[in-house]
Amino acid sequence: MTDSHVRGADFPPLLDMTIGELLEATATRLPEATALIVRHQGIRWSYAELLARVDDLARGFLGAGLNPGDRIGIWAPNCIEWVLVQFAAARAGLVLVNINPAYRAGEMARALQMVGCAALVLARSFKSSDYVAMLAEVREALPELRLAFSIGEGEHPGCRPLSSVMTGGDAPLPNDVRPDDPTNIQFTSGTTGLPKGATLSHRNIVNNGYMVGHRIALSPADTLCIPVPLYHCFGMVMGNLACVAHGATMCFPGEGFDPGSTLETVAAEGCTALYGVPTMFVAMLEHPDFERYDLGTLRTGIMAGSLCPISVMRAVLDRMNMREVTIAYGMTETSPVSFQSGRDDAIELRVSTVGQVQPHLEAKVIDADGKTVPLGEPGELCTRGYSVMLGYWGDPEKTVEVIDADGWMHTGDLATLDEQGYGRIVGRIKDMIIRGGENIYPREIEEHLLTHPDIVDAQIFGVPDAKFGEEVCAWVISRSGTLSVEAVIAHCRNHIAHYKVPRHVRLVEQFPLTVTGKVQKFAMREIMVAELSVDADAPA
Repeated sequence: MTDSHVRGADFPPLLDMTIGELLEATATRLPEATALIVRHQGIRWSYAELLARVDDLARGFLGAGLNPGDRIGIWAPNCIEWVLVQFAAARAGLVLVNINPAYRAGEMARALQMVGCAALVLARSFKSSDYVAMLAEVREALPELRLAFSIGEGEHPGCRPLSSVMTGGDAPLPNDVRPDDPTNIQFTSGTTGLPKGATLSHRNIVNNGYMVGHRIALSPADTLCIPVPLYHCFGMVMGNLACVAHGATMCFPGEGFDPGSTLETVAAEGCTALYGVPTMFVAMLEHPDFERYDLGTLRTGIMAGSLCPISVMRAVLDRMNMREVTIAYGMTETSPVSFQSGRDDAIELRVSTVGQVQPHLEAKVIDADGKTVPLGEPGELCTRGYSVMLGYWGDPEKTVEVIDADGWMHTGDLATLDEQGYGRIVGRIKDMIIRGGENIYPREIEEHLLTHPDIVDAQIFGVPDAKFGEEVCAWVISRSGTLSVEAVIAHCRNHIAHYKVPRHVRLVEQFPLTVTGKVQKFAMREIMVAELSVDADAPA
């Protein structure tokens, strides 16, 4: 292999079934096995119980006037109702629309309008958000919204209690739902514009959950702790669907991530697997009561979402017993995972790469002209196969911008592939810095900065410069709060090429984030451009 083009294995074979059929098959095979545990709601159900409750809710939705193909939104933190709605929507042939719990009224309304939601299931409140009040604020702007169901006790204006349709009914479940039908709409983060609704089919997410679970060897003997949000693919696909596909137990420690309750859940329930983004693992490792929890049952899990420093990976392997933890890479538009490391990959591969391409998928790296580049050269990563979304809901123009005529999904990520097929993400195309004709990939500098013991996180981006066109700027979060700008620069000098050493360094307490928790480099750049405006056009 000399070109950057890889194909995944043909094993295990793809599943040709819907989400509803997947749940039914597992409940038939393992009726008494524990399907899920929801610690904060005191719930522990078998697969047979879960299927029965899901089907009652599915019939309730249909009896309330919803029809197969209708869109139904879910706006709530992690809870048993979220899981029930996820599977009941699929059994009823509805399309589940994930609404970020952090959305405000206008953002929620825009999402529902974009996809024409006929119904919305919403929590009463979460943290500082009063969902019922926010819905009332924008209800007139949502003429297609026929039904709203509130979670929990009590009557709320404009809403029916979800419990009123959880007792079933006579409505028959549809028997013509197909694996290629749309079943889920998730909104991309919108870091460079308004969010778009990535539309995913049963085939997309059933198989991605199955393959992700297979890579970490999930089985009925496993209990997976899921502290990541269900509104995101990490929770509902890599978590829930992976468990159902392999007969494992879904275990939810709380409404949102809390390091203490997550550690307590792992210890109390004997969890064998744990998911999280690197910052979640750092929070658990640094929890003052960490040593009090017995994590001896853990063996595997998935870390995804951002770069993992090698010190964090070592601690996860050694102090949390997760010797088989894997790294995953993907995007909402690919259901989500395209690359994942193996359970026995060397630690260096698990921190420097995103693993190898998943089964039944292809990946290639291309240059600006669309030609596949040689191995080791950076370019845009493209993926193709069963996982590529159906498209952006109601937006064919945006869809063809990212999915070409040959079915390749253009990720916008800069990557390299090596001889063994391991992928390395070196940055975003829009993030690449061109300094005096040199292409600089922020990820490489970020990785180096994270080797400093007092740097918790770092972000690299370009700012305008009269002499070089662009200069390297670093925003850094210090662990101790005593780190100096000089120490940051000294850590880079003589260790990376001189032109990659940050010209501008800012020590900050936090980064600007999107509602989904992604870092907004464009916002940092705007702040720095304003700050440097006095001499931004002067020679460096």
